Amino acid sequence: MEALIQQAAEFIRQNQAWAGPIICLMTFGESMFILGILIPATALLLMTGGLVASGTLPLLPILLWGYAGALLGDAVSFWLGRWIGPSVLRCKPLSTHRRTVARARLLFFRYGFFAVLLGRFLGPIRSTIPTVAGVMGMPEYKFQLANFISALFWVPGLLMPGYMAIHAAESFKLLKLF
Repeated sequence: MEALIQQAAEFIRQNQAWAGPIICLMTFGESMFILGILIPATALLLMTGGLVASGTLPLLPILLWGYAGALLGDAVSFWLGRWIGPSVLRCKPLSTHRRTVARARLLFFRYGFFAVLLGRFLGPIRSTIPTVAGVMGMPEYKFQLANFISALFWVPGLLMPGYMAIHAAESFKLLKLF
């Protein structure tokens, strides 16, 4: 997986016009049911934050692409749960992740809207909560509101550590000069 992340990072450096669509795909995959368990986009997003801090990539387009992917990934997962119903939670790839599904269901049962809002920040259940919300019949307007609010904080939250690391490294270099 590390090699894949390094290849994607190098591709972004060399082809900056593709950075936005790649970020969109990564946040979509990270938020999408089942794919989110298999595709850890976090490392690439941290690295992207560093590229933004260094001036290699522009901040606003990266944020907008990231928002688009995150919103679409959760929305598609929600609609999948709504369309297929409870059987989607018993599909073959999830057989090894039964605890994750059980935690997501319990969290949603207890907290509803707030589970969707906070679920995006809880790695193992991030991609499962929207599907559970769809299966359990959450009204779509409530889901989309929680989806939108959580994406507003999640995407910058993933970019921030890389961004701050670059600025801290630059500050450290300045301190060494004195």
